[in-house]
Amino acid sequence: MNTSSFFGDMLQTITDRGRRFLSLGTQRGNGPHAVGTMETRCEALLSSKGEASGMALAKDILDRWNAFDIDSQREFMRMLLTRFGPRIERLEKAIEAYRASRSASALLELHEAAEPRRQELIRRLNLAPNGIATLVRMREVLLKLKSEDRDLQAVDADFAHLFGSWFNRGFLVLRPISWSTPADILEKIIRYEAVHQISGWDELRRRLAPEDRRCFAFFHPQLVDDPLIFVEVALTREIPARIDDLLREDRAPIRANEATTAVFYSISNCQEGLRGISFGNFLIKQVVEDLRRELPKLDTFVTLSPVPGFAQWLARERRAEVSDALASADRSQLNMLDDPNWPDETEAVAALQPILTSATAWYFLRARSADGRIVDPVARFHLGNGARLERINFLADRSARAMSQAHGLMVNYLYKLDDIETNHEAFADKGEVVATPSIRRLVPPAKASRSLAKWEKETATTRGGNSGAKGNREFTE
Repeated sequence: MNTSSFFGDMLQTITDRGRRFLSLGTQRGNGPHAVGTMETRCEALLSSKGEASGMALAKDILDRWNAFDIDSQREFMRMLLTRFGPRIERLEKAIEAYRASRSASALLELHEAAEPRRQELIRRLNLAPNGIATLVRMREVLLKLKSEDRDLQAVDADFAHLFGSWFNRGFLVLRPISWSTPADILEKIIRYEAVHQISGWDELRRRLAPEDRRCFAFFHPQLVDDPLIFVEVALTREIPARIDDLLREDRAPIRANEATTAVFYSISNCQEGLRGISFGNFLIKQVVEDLRRELPKLDTFVTLSPVPGFAQWLARERRAEVSDALASADRSQLNMLDDPNWPDETEAVAALQPILTSATAWYFLRARSADGRIVDPVARFHLGNGARLERINFLADRSARAMSQAHGLMVNYLYKLDDIETNHEAFADKGEVVATPSIRRLVPPAKASRSLAKWEKETATTRGGNSGAKGNREFTE
């Protein structure tokens, strides 16, 4: 018997008994008193002592939430903000007590008094059967609402705080995904692939079935059939410079024991409601360990990664009155990019390759956001994990998406196991981008970097804080 199914059935039985005990009605909807009714039920859940009644109330609240339209969902989130924050009177007393006596007990009382009541409410909602799945979807809605109502940031902070504990690495299970994996999970891999679209079952088979292909995903015990994040891996004899070398239909597979290089060519976060909850770094490190055990000859671990923010950044530099990144002659040559057919013109390719490659190096090594961070989100992820910026690949991906985001450029990040800790510390402590000498030579040291605070301010209004659903996840490359 499946353990998860057994416990799920048991929880459902307890919940049903609780519903009968509480005589909870089944009528739900978006009427004028719907959210007021929810507030009453939420208060009842917080004061509930019985396990069966608590589970029944939690399920009833989540079922009602699922029946809400977007306006009622917004009103519900506002209710959590205004009605389920800290108890102000208790908090003020705790502050005064701590000022008078900085004892451990006074600090504990201050900590407990400062916690919003909605945190405990969310914990209790998680008691419902499949509660965590509904809460993840609830936060997905909240993230959209938050972009329109910044006050809801406080509610989102509570969700993120709790999810950070519930989706801790200690709870996650790494599972290989193969062509023999159940079809419902494979269907989700097709749907969740966020980097290199999978057109259908035949293409998925080409990514999973050959001996030189691997795929791994993290799962949560309460979401056993729904991956949280997955990585696709190609086993090769060398570091690839083009995505087509890995994905073209007529490529010649190799035997797994002939491979010396593992290429992480696609990493996709699957749950928008878990945006900002970091587990991608654990995924890569765990996969490296598993692959080394399986295939001891593997000695090189690299990515073939997109550069999602490059084209937008370059467009700003081209329009700027003064650009430290681009020489005047280069800016004139970059007008060739305005012709969508430039990759097919030999003259344009020859002229643009050195300019774009040099600008890409500047983008990684010098460009910074208003808060001093590297502009590119994929770079922040890999460099923060201790990788090295290894190589810039010109016209590595000619798909429409890659051309619009990065003019076809991709990069390799190298995970050299002996250097990971040193590279991570250099990036985390000093903001240093660890890159190969060949990349560093593309940016003369005499060039002073220009703050991109103005660019960030300008683009914030045009982006509206949202660069697309896929790109807004904690990490997707």
